[in-house]
Amino acid sequence: MTKRRVAILISGRGSNMSALIRAAAAADFPAEISLVISNKADAIGLERANAAGVTTQVIESKPFGKDRAGFEKLLQASLDQHGIDLICLGGFMRLFTAEFTRAWYGRMLNIHPSLLPSFPGLDPHGQALRAGVKLSGATVHFVIPETDAGPIVMQGAVPVSDHDTGETLSERILEVEHRIYPEALRLLATGKVKIEGDVCKTDGSGPSENFLVAPVVR
Repeated sequence: MTKRRVAILISGRGSNMSALIRAAAAADFPAEISLVISNKADAIGLERANAAGVTTQVIESKPFGKDRAGFEKLLQASLDQHGIDLICLGGFMRLFTAEFTRAWYGRMLNIHPSLLPSFPGLDPHGQALRAGVKLSGATVHFVIPETDAGPIVMQGAVPVSDHDTGETLSERILEVEHRIYPEALRLLATGKVKIEGDVCKTDGSGPSENFLVAPVVR
């Protein structure tokens, strides 16, 4: 089996990065984490990646200011050098130009802690609590120029309690993130994900036998 070469881009602790690295360690996983790039030299995730034996690189974005294209030129050179096939964003706090996202369309994944298209952008947990939703969750999607708006690959849901805070909801959703991100990458790496128009279709998918209802009154 020829494994797809994956780069993970991070800016901080690399929580989802670690979940992807653990999943990719399995012999039957169809992708390998070949490179971790951080735009911040002090990102904790770099230490975690190094400890896992993954090649790391720092490409500081701060010196580029608003020159996104200049930063992306160095980023693309590194991706080319390492023969990268797919990109996973793991808390990467840097916006891309439309040109970069189009060049990687269908090959770059991101994960967002809400059930998109609800609550895109900043503070999704706070948005969910203020809206009073009873279910929230996480979404893996393809990256397009618009923020948190690309075709949806996979989602996972959790109930929202009346007693939840942004922190407690974030903790539960993070567990879902760690489960669905590796699975979404597996689907993409095996060619089971197809984009039709603005919608993502998955070969062999079907309805789940389970469903989630909230709240449950005991």
